[in-house]
Amino acid sequence: MHEMSLVISILDIAEAQAREANAQAINRVNIEVGALAGVENEALQFCFAAARRDTMAAAGELVIEVIAGRGTCRHCGQDGPASELMALCVACDEGTLEIFQGRELRVSSLNVD
Repeated sequence: MHEMSLVISILDIAEAQAREANAQAINRVNIEVGALAGVENEALQFCFAAARRDTMAAAGELVIEVIAGRGTCRHCGQDGPASELMALCVACDEGTLEIFQGRELRVSSLNVD
């Protein structure tokens, strides 16, 4: 499951930022996960609970904000929702969307002590 490697990277980023801020503990890690990123959010939560032991986030929580998929139609140029990577345009139903939102995975903020 690649979610464990993602969580380890998230914890590495969070700990580096917390140390830079001279924090003693990480209370909350807020992340943004695109709906089209190919990540299982429940698996992220499970892996975070296991991987946080013996880290600055040992008692911390992971808060996930899901970012909806969006794209621009290659045919008519309209922006619209994308529920999959090869989504069709809802305006013209002819072109596929060039995705510009929904594939992200980033640490957006931390709550530390």
